[in-house]
Amino acid sequence: MKNKYIFGGFIIVVFLGIMGYLFTQSNIQYQDDFTQVMKTSKTVKATGSWVKEKNYQIDKVNKTFSFYIVDANGNEMKVVYNGTIPNNFESATSVVVTGKYVEGYFHAKDILTKCPSKYEEQQQVQTSNL
Repeated sequence: MKNKYIFGGFIIVVFLGIMGYLFTQSNIQYQDDFTQVMKTSKTVKATGSWVKEKNYQIDKVNKTFSFYIVDANGNEMKVVYNGTIPNNFESATSVVVTGKYVEGYFHAKDILTKCPSKYEEQQQVQTSNL
């Protein structure tokens, strides 16, 4: 009987530990000012636009993808991602990178691209036909 209580208590402690961990992971802040991104040591989601003039680099040996993004204030930041180029990266209107700014560049764990909506294109075509 005593073992059931110990086992039940153990399950509750493990559950609370997992919930606490997940809560801290989902508490990532969005940041659209790169000067703030460069000052913090926390994991953030940085939002900006790809600087097409500087192109992007694919390093097949180290399996990294790097590029520059710019925020609304004109601040540029280099992003390095351990992985391959995301789908639709070249047609993206904005980029959200999750990671940390360390040693002069942003180490991205995840990249999310926002592409132009096909519905926006249809709407523009309809208004131009009027």
